[in-house]
Amino acid sequence: MGVAMRVGELARRSGSTIRALRYYEEVGLVVPRSRSGNGYREYDPIAVRLVVQIRELTALGLTVEETRPFVESLAAGGDESSVCAAALATYRSAIGGLESRIDQLSAQRDALEARLAAVDVAAFSPPVAVAPSALVGRPLPALEVFATDGEMVSFRNFGPGRTVLFVYPLTGRPGVDLPDGLLEIPGARGGTEQARWFRDHHGELLGAGAARVYGLSAQSASYQRELAHRLRLPYPLIPDPRLALAGALGLPTFAAGGMTLYDRLTLIISDGRIEHVFHPIPAPSTHAHEVLRWFNRARAAR
Repeated sequence: MGVAMRVGELARRSGSTIRALRYYEEVGLVVPRSRSGNGYREYDPIAVRLVVQIRELTALGLTVEETRPFVESLAAGGDESSVCAAALATYRSAIGGLESRIDQLSAQRDALEARLAAVDVAAFSPPVAVAPSALVGRPLPALEVFATDGEMVSFRNFGPGRTVLFVYPLTGRPGVDLPDGLLEIPGARGGTEQARWFRDHHGELLGAGAARVYGLSAQSASYQRELAHRLRLPYPLIPDPRLALAGALGLPTFAAGGMTLYDRLTLIISDGRIEHVFHPIPAPSTHAHEVLRWFNRARAAR
């Protein structure tokens, strides 16, 4: 059975507290082997594994009571991988509870983002556009925003090498109608197909000399996260509902369905400046080929 230890030593070896150990004893999970003549609790060495198991599982979101099947399995001579049916059911229940909380938190986040977007639109003044050809050579503004991969993007400092930033009006979502008037605007449709083509040719673009690819539109962060997940995009999308980049650079925009959206164009950015502008883009779905040809020509010219 091994040398018994007192409660203080058990707390030290398991990383727990004496108060927690007394609670585990109250609920029958970690019970001392005996009490010495002077009333001290004495525990078997296995108690360390039992307490560590409880702490690890509660850190994953299980309640102390939900750890019981795992603790009882260990106490009976099993190990962490030999779990019973009750333990498997506990795992499944805990995962289901986490998924429910994730859905609830995601809905709360989306509702807050929608309120923020509504405030942004109410306070928004459409930017004054410049000719896209006049953008060549312009430095990127000192703007920072979180992309759909959770990373902070700095427009002034994308990093070494050339960055492809394709700007598009919006993408559709299954079962959701597009804004009124959008279908009548030439070149406004095709955002989803364009995103797919950049996805499908992402590896070729990197092989041709692009260091990274981003997509950007005025749609909300939640809308773009859904698109990136649904299409399994290998590159991040950047939400810009306030059209901050348009305001800083004078990128062209248009109005549709009570919304102000980006006109479609693609920027090649190098060393914090715009090296090349693709505009107009008459065929969004195959535009990635046009960008790829530009990179191949640039590489051949070196």
